[in-house]
Parts: sequence; structure tokens; C-alpha cells
Amino acid sequence: MIAPAAAKPVPAADRLGELLIREGLLTREQLGKALQEQSTNGQRLGLTLVKLGFVPETSVVRLLARQHRMPAVDLARFDVDPKLLKLIPADLASKHSVLPLKRDGRQLTVAIADPTNLGVVDDLKFITRYDIVPVLAGEYSIRAAIEKHYESTDIQMASLLQDITGEDDDVELLESQEQEADVSVLAAQVEEAPVVKLINAILIDAVQKGASDIHFESFEHELRVRYRIDGALQEIMKPPMKMKAALISRFKIMSSLNIAERRVPQDGRIKLKVGKKVIDFRVSTLPTLFGEKVVLRILDKGNLTLDLETFGIEPRAEAEFMEAISNPYGMVLVTGPTGSGKTTTLYSALSKINTVDTNIMTAEDPVEYNLFGINQVQVRTEIGMTFAAALKAFLRQDPNVIMLGEIRDLETGGIAVKAALTGHMVLSTLHTNSAPETLTRLLDMGLEPFNVASALNAILAQRLVRRICSKCKIKYEPDEAELKGAKVSVETRLADLRFTERALADAKSKATKEAAPFLENLSLDTQIGDLAFFKGHGCDACSGTGLRGRQGLYEVMFMTNHLKKLVVQNADSQVLRDEAITEGMLTLRMDGWLKVIKGLTTLDQVIRETSA
Repeated sequence: MIAPAAAKPVPAADRLGELLIREGLLTREQLGKALQEQSTNGQRLGLTLVKLGFVPETSVVRLLARQHRMPAVDLARFDVDPKLLKLIPADLASKHSVLPLKRDGRQLTVAIADPTNLGVVDDLKFITRYDIVPVLAGEYSIRAAIEKHYESTDIQMASLLQDITGEDDDVELLESQEQEADVSVLAAQVEEAPVVKLINAILIDAVQKGASDIHFESFEHELRVRYRIDGALQEIMKPPMKMKAALISRFKIMSSLNIAERRVPQDGRIKLKVGKKVIDFRVSTLPTLFGEKVVLRILDKGNLTLDLETFGIEPRAEAEFMEAISNPYGMVLVTGPTGSGKTTTLYSALSKINTVDTNIMTAEDPVEYNLFGINQVQVRTEIGMTFAAALKAFLRQDPNVIMLGEIRDLETGGIAVKAALTGHMVLSTLHTNSAPETLTRLLDMGLEPFNVASALNAILAQRLVRRICSKCKIKYEPDEAELKGAKVSVETRLADLRFTERALADAKSKATKEAAPFLENLSLDTQIGDLAFFKGHGCDACSGTGLRGRQGLYEVMFMTNHLKKLVVQNADSQVLRDEAITEGMLTLRMDGWLKVIKGLTTLDQVIRETSA
């Protein structure tokens, strides 16, 4: 560390050149030559002086540190951690001459060359999601370090390709029909080795990292590739702008889309054989201001988990849900926002009842996974193949179980209810916030209360929250703001949250090893302030986020006779909710609290995804 000189701070108005002359480190003649050179190369004066050999860089740094009252560092004494380099993109580091040096908790120390560029600190805070501690370093040294430690895009591509070895190198495109497009240049470019290799590398890398989506985005001066992993987007790389048209066209050709059409959205699919595994990608293109955006949904059947217990459904909720779908007739609805795992839950239910003596038919938009033994139909509204039309056709196909991707209107809902009342098991989804609100939504559609009450077996509402990283889990005490966000206080007892002894027993039996010792004496009289709370402090395994993997929250409303009577009486959702809780239902927030008590997720995640 180079400590700033102890002299009286110099006013910021004094120019660097004059300061150096005043200190006897620079002559007037040298300053004139440096200013002339600066007008040619456009670089900052300090860097120009160092390059010309007129002033040692340490002297320039000392003066700037004194002038701006900032700590200064000597980069020669630092070993830059390669893992920190991933936090700041290479182009941003080069543009602003910044370099990440060390991370301490939520603080990231960054060397900067221009102490007047305050905007870059805000940019770095936004990009890295860390609190930035700026320190001053010589621009010449920072640039040399950037060239040394940051790899160029071409090298990144080569490194990415080199990391993918073994049998997965054998990538074969299945079911593709390349089109004749009136763009001969693009048609040639998309078959060039760099384009093909980069696209294949991105697809394979995303699958290996467990991503659910790949975002390929076009901006004015750059391209960006991001993966969605555990529900959060992460930037992966920035391919060269000169490859933009060829890369987008390659995606289109692989998914049998029109490469000449760039004005309207298009949808397609890619089927790749990676080694011995076949993986589907659902492709969507969208025209944006600076080119098309391509998003690929990865449909890797190998990652499809059909066991709800793996996602953390509580024993009683699972038993009631399985009882509801095991009935020979009736309706079971799964609700929640987009991306909350509804399709996985429905596939899990179907897998439980998929036997040789059962005829299962599904109408989906789109069909995400091909399940053996199940007749799956793709909904195509543009040709009249709607959910209602598919459902009418199903009823002439002697079905036992019918699954509809979504009940969107009165016609579909009416046919589904009639099917459930005439000896069929019907599974479907709705976009509502909770199980009780689903009943209100069905009645608002225009369905008769007595038909809904007779048809419904159960409603399951769900959310996905991120799990605490098991590698860096630590105990901590939440502050008042966190507890206030959860609408509880330190004095709140677990009984006040309407837990049952059975739910607390489940919490004890399935707690993580870190949380188990704190739950031995757990009872309804336990206060919130006496509980143990956990979070991840950040490590390599979770990329510094403290979170890794996802966990389900479930609210199962089993339709008892009393609840059915309330539906017939047109009771509102609050009355239905209170009665269901009295009969043992855990709300999404309660289930979230159980996951917090078990040490599986954080209070912040539960507050973000559920309502009180």
C-alpha cells in the first residue's frame, strides 16, 4: 500500500501538470511535449507522462491520491484473484481502467485510474451487486494488469470450447430442415466453423450448468449471452458484434425458422443429440431496437424431477394431493405464476397414475416434455385447436385422465367441470395467487358454484424459492426490518402464525444438520426471537450469492365437505382460507416459515415470493 503523503491537501482545481512542476518532478518543457502528445492520442495526461518516461507512475498516483483524498495501492503487490475478474466484464474494465482487487463480505475493493469518474462506481455497484470501495492506482499499471489477466473474447471462446470435452463433443442436430433464404451471405456465414462451434459450445455449456433458459441479446454496441440458473439470470459472455447476424441466423436455421424475416416474432424448436443424450430447446425470437433477441428454453428430460418430496412438499400436503389425484373422477387444479413449477407438478401427478390400464391425454401449449405412455397434444390457436376444442375431442377418445395446460375461459372451464362430473379425472392450471382465490376466479368466470363444489377434489398453489448454499451456510440474527417485512416481531410465538404441532414435528424431522440442534425444544410457545436463522455468506460453489438450487413452497387446499358447502354458499376467499387453515392447511407463507425454520431457505426469499 502506498500511503498518501502527509502534506496539506492540494485544491482539486490545480492541474496535475502544474502540481508535478511545483513538486520538481516535471519541467515546463516536458509538460508541453506531454500535452502535445496527449492531443494526438487522446489519453489522460498521467498515462501519457508515464509512457513518455517523464514521471514515475508512483509519483502521479501519490499526487492524485493527495488531491482527491483517496487511498492508493501499488498493483505490483497484489495477486489478482481470477474469480473476481468474472464480476466485472472485460470491456467495462478496459473502457474505464478499473480492476477488482479483493472481496470482503459484501464489499468489493476496485482499483480505478480516474478519481473524478464517480459514475463508474455506481455502474460497478449495479453490475456486481457489491458495495464498491474505490482505491487509486496508476492507469499504466491497471491497463497492463487488464491485458495480463483478462482474456479476449476469442480466447474466452476457445477456453469455453476447451472446457467441453469427452463424449459431449459429439453434437448432432436432429429434425432440422434448412431453408433457402434470399440472404446468400448469411447462408454462408452460418456454416463457418467459428459460428457453429460457438453456438454448440453455448448450448452444451448451458446444459452442463443446469440453466433453464439462454438469453441472446442485441444492443447498440455489444451482444450479451446470459443463462437463467436457479431462477436468476447470470451474464456468461459477450460475443463479437461482427458475428451478430451470423449467430442469430444460425439459431434460426437450427430451429427451422425464416432467416430472411426479421420484423416479426418467430417460434421454433431445436433437437440436439449431445453425446448419448437428446435435449430439446424451445426457441423464441423477438425484434428489438438493435436487432433480434433469441431466447432458448432448455427442455432436458434428464433434469425433470417427478418426485414432489424432492422439492420439499410437506407430508400431509403430499398425502392430500395424492389422494385427490388418485380418485377415479374429479378435478385437481395447480395454481401459481409463470415459472413457479406448475408443469413439473402436473407431470409428477401424471407419472404417479400412468399405468397400462389408464388412458391419459394432455393438451399443452407448448408440449414441454415427451412422456412415454401419455397422449400429448399441442394446442394451436391459430388453426382453431384451442384447449376447448382439444378437450371436446378428448371426450370422444375414451380417456380416464385429462390434463389441460390452462383453463383460460368459461367454455374451457365449463367442459372441464362437466368432464370431471362424468367420470373423468381432470388436471389443469390457473394463474391465481392462492388456493382459495382460485375458487373465486372460477366463479367469476361464470361457472355454477354447485358444479365447482361437486367437481373439485383439491387445489394446490405453489412458488419456488432459492435454497441456501450448503457450502457456505452460516447462522445469523435477522434485523427488525426483515421481521417487519415478514409482519412478525421478536415477541411473536409460533402459535400466532397458526402452526400445528404436526407441522412443527415435520420441521424437526426434516431440518438440515445446521438447524437441527436449534429445533430440539421447538414448540408452539417458541418465540421468533429464539429461532435460528441461516443464510449463505457467498462462496465459489454459489458464485458469491449464498444461494444454490431451488425449493418449492406448497399450499394444498383439500376440498372437504364443509369447504364445498361454503363454495355453494358463495363464501369469499378469506372465509374459505380461514376454514381451510382451521382444517389443517398450511398457507404458502406458513410453508415458507417451515422452510426457514428447517434451514432450507432465507426469510428474504419467503417474503419476496409469498404474502401474509
